[in-house]
Amino acid sequence: MKIVSSVIGAIVFVLAIGWLATGNQFFLYKVFAPKTEAVRRETFEQSKAYRQGLVQELQNMQFQYEQATPEHKAALRSIILRRATDMPEDALTTDLRVFVSQLRRN
Repeated sequence: MKIVSSVIGAIVFVLAIGWLATGNQFFLYKVFAPKTEAVRRETFEQSKAYRQGLVQELQNMQFQYEQATPEHKAALRSIILRRATDMPEDALTTDLRVFVSQLRRN
């Protein structure tokens, strides 16, 4: 009887340790995952590839804006201004900087 209760106790102990390890991992992930993702996003937004892609996208929108009808210009203006807020002005080309500042004034 003593052996059976020892085996059952050992099994319960192993299961309890496993549950604690899994629960602990979950709580650690819950605490640190948002901070890790925030750092990854900030690093990505400061990368050269992201900034070059955003500049290219803004240049394409500038071209579309110049060819758009007045109704489309209003929609494009709001999209361009929203996208330009994500980018520091020193990362924009000179013509884009002037274009965005003109849109902000109008």
